[in-house]
Amino acid sequence: METPKEIFLKDYKKPDYFFDTVDLTFSLGEEHTIVSSSITVYPRIEGNSSAPPSLVLDGVDLKLVSIKVDGKQLQKEDYHLDTRHLTISSPPSTARFTLEIVTEIQPQKNTSLEGLYKSSGNFVTHCEAEGFRKITYYQDRPDIMAKYTCRVEGDNALYPVLLSNGNLVEEGNLEGGKHYAVWEDPHKKPCYLFALVAGQLQSRDDSFVTRSGRNVSLKIWTTAQDLPKTAHAMNSLKASMKWDEDVFGLEYDLDLFNIVVVADFNMGAMENKSLNIFNSVLVLASPETASDAEYARIQGVIAHEYFHNWTGNRVTCRDWFQLTLKEGLTVFRDQEFSSDMGSRSVKRIEDVSFLRNNQFPEDAGPMAHPVRPHSYIKMDNFYTSTVYRKGAQVVRMYKTLLGSQGFRRGMDLYFKRHDGQAVTCEDFYAAMRDANDADFANLLHWYSQAGTPTVKVTSFYNSEAKTYSLKFSQQVPPTPGQAVKEPMLIPVAVGLLDSNGKDMPLTSVYRDGMLQVVSTDGQPAYTTVLKITKKEEEFVFVEISERPVPSLLRGYSAPVRLMSDLTDADIFFLLAHDSDEFNRWEAGQVLSAKLMLSLVGDFQQNKPLSLTADFVHGFKSILTDYTLDKEFIAKAIDLPGVGEIMDMMDIADPDAVHVVRSFIRKHLASELKAEFLKTVENNRSSDPYVFDHSKKSRRTLKNIALSYLASLEDAQITELALSEYKTATNMTDQFGALTALVQNPGKTRDDVLADFYGKWEHDYLVINKWLGLQASANIPENVENVRKLLKHRAFDLRNPNKVRSLIGGFCASPVNFHAKDGSGYKFLGEIVLQLDKLNPQGASRMVSALSRWRRYDETRQAHAKAQLEMILSTNGLSENVFEIASKSLAA
Repeated sequence: METPKEIFLKDYKKPDYFFDTVDLTFSLGEEHTIVSSSITVYPRIEGNSSAPPSLVLDGVDLKLVSIKVDGKQLQKEDYHLDTRHLTISSPPSTARFTLEIVTEIQPQKNTSLEGLYKSSGNFVTHCEAEGFRKITYYQDRPDIMAKYTCRVEGDNALYPVLLSNGNLVEEGNLEGGKHYAVWEDPHKKPCYLFALVAGQLQSRDDSFVTRSGRNVSLKIWTTAQDLPKTAHAMNSLKASMKWDEDVFGLEYDLDLFNIVVVADFNMGAMENKSLNIFNSVLVLASPETASDAEYARIQGVIAHEYFHNWTGNRVTCRDWFQLTLKEGLTVFRDQEFSSDMGSRSVKRIEDVSFLRNNQFPEDAGPMAHPVRPHSYIKMDNFYTSTVYRKGAQVVRMYKTLLGSQGFRRGMDLYFKRHDGQAVTCEDFYAAMRDANDADFANLLHWYSQAGTPTVKVTSFYNSEAKTYSLKFSQQVPPTPGQAVKEPMLIPVAVGLLDSNGKDMPLTSVYRDGMLQVVSTDGQPAYTTVLKITKKEEEFVFVEISERPVPSLLRGYSAPVRLMSDLTDADIFFLLAHDSDEFNRWEAGQVLSAKLMLSLVGDFQQNKPLSLTADFVHGFKSILTDYTLDKEFIAKAIDLPGVGEIMDMMDIADPDAVHVVRSFIRKHLASELKAEFLKTVENNRSSDPYVFDHSKKSRRTLKNIALSYLASLEDAQITELALSEYKTATNMTDQFGALTALVQNPGKTRDDVLADFYGKWEHDYLVINKWLGLQASANIPENVENVRKLLKHRAFDLRNPNKVRSLIGGFCASPVNFHAKDGSGYKFLGEIVLQLDKLNPQGASRMVSALSRWRRYDETRQAHAKAQLEMILSTNGLSENVFEIASKSLAA
């Protein structure tokens, strides 16, 4: 196969032509669809006396019907057509001209789910990042912004609902049982934000009055049977609209906001202007069918896509390298929203856990790239935790450095300067800097350097001088293409605890011999932010009357790996006393990780495994501390994941880590059986389901306690779990009990899985949970069970949600995916090649599970390498899969 072309940030050039207006007409048909476009084009440099440059349009899988310039039909010698581009070699030299193109497409055969395709009988579009080129010939890049009008024509019986962006300005009937609708979007947008939906849908209707008095009509469209499951999504939308007004002063700018629910969708959702298209799993919820975690995720993603109206739509990215400018910023905004809707500390813990389990491994592997990538083959492959989650942490650092008011000033200036523009990360940086007259030395390195920085901290207390010093050193590890790194700006939020566990008042600190005041208006601070900008730096606190215990990186103020000289006694002290709840949780995680790594070493040397009394006591003290938030307790007693521990090892050993984690859980369950049973008893409830923090916390704690108990393989506990399963009044409790029961192979497991399927076989979203639970199980030789599930009527390789549940779930099982005989890798290799023919984007996400093959022992390396080589040797491989597989193999 021809080697795909790599695109580089350094090669960015402004377009030679811009588009002013775009008028589209879609004639939807059962065999093919005709797309007609009329585009007003003008050159970037007007009045150029030399010959005008060629106009190059992107296009894939299109049949060109006709092309006209200023009403004149072009002949074949007037343009060049290949499989990817339509080039007009001699456009008019006039200031403006009209380009009319008619194409024919076949949405019914489009399994890639990019461009215009059919899903459950409905027409749906997905254009981010480069899907619009599958609809018509166009300059498919985000810096081409235009005003769109869209006319949609279709069969009235088959497609009674016709939707596109903006406001509905006209509709009516046509001959032959057809009808039409005309939509006009008054705001300029890039083509990746274009959307069209046509089908048999019904809507939940509501409204929202903005702070200026605009009445906005809100509609969530789905099938009639799913309409009752949209109430939570609607409430989430209204809450996010109010929050954005209250916190950022941002008001919705149209009279209509539509959300459409789609069963087949490659992403979670898409923020198309005024017509958000959502994966069904992120809208549909009822107490009987969705868990607390799904309710929370729906709330967060509804908010995320709505927030894009300003951070992504009104101000968009100049090119796809700047993707974090909209995604990192908007993820930060949805994280803040979710924090305000629930527990801020619990939300922070969840976000950091995701970062460590997904971002850190990516940073340490062959797909490591900066928040703003330097190059790509397929931009789809960079819709990753780096751009989204780590990008959000970079935005959070601005707020940490500037404070809430300073951050708001920066956001206000950003919108004032750039509304209606396609901009870069430097533009956001400049707005934050200029609005606050701030010095952000080295912060831009976060956008250009890959890898997770390591920060090492050593401390020294001088009792005579009553000073306490913290010495910091930072190192960013080498990554592919970046052997040498520059120091970065790392804000480290610090507090000092006295011997009673109270925060010490802080008034000033010396940095490089210069005294800096940290108090505000004469009031001491109890947390201060130290700005690390060099490879090595020292800060000295004065008037410290006793040796403190430092609380470092409070609230996880920067996305780094932290190493310190704190003793286990210090960490236990922080676990018991730290006023920063995130760091209190972190102390428990650090102690658990140290213990797990030590026990992994013992297991590898065939030594007996045992737990210290201190660890069990510390665990018990958290479990039984009724002054703590229950959801925080649930987070605190959950051990670090297998992937997180493997990431800390020189040679990852999935079997050893799994054995150790299982041993600790079982030992704790045995030692604290009475406490766990009491936790289950005290937190069960038959009250009607309510999604709020208090009820969610109770259910979360009860279910994790039940999960610990189930590891004992005790008949009494099995009966308890079965009772919880049978009497559950909501999916959170029922699935929590099911998860506990399926830990252990046997008749009970088989029976309860069959019962669950029998209850829910007609609800595809619930059955996806059933598929994922079985696929991710760590029972021996589970790969054969997963192979059987491939043939189950509940599975469909063409549906991304089912692929993520079954194949993605299997890849999350350290025992079976990383089986030493290579059976897990072989299974994935086969699936990737099948999936690549249907949905290259989905296939590339699956093959990334093999990207860190060099982290394992030689036997596993050989098996994984063989699969990557097999994949790369396949004819007709997509660019999506080629990029991931080739970079993984070359690392």
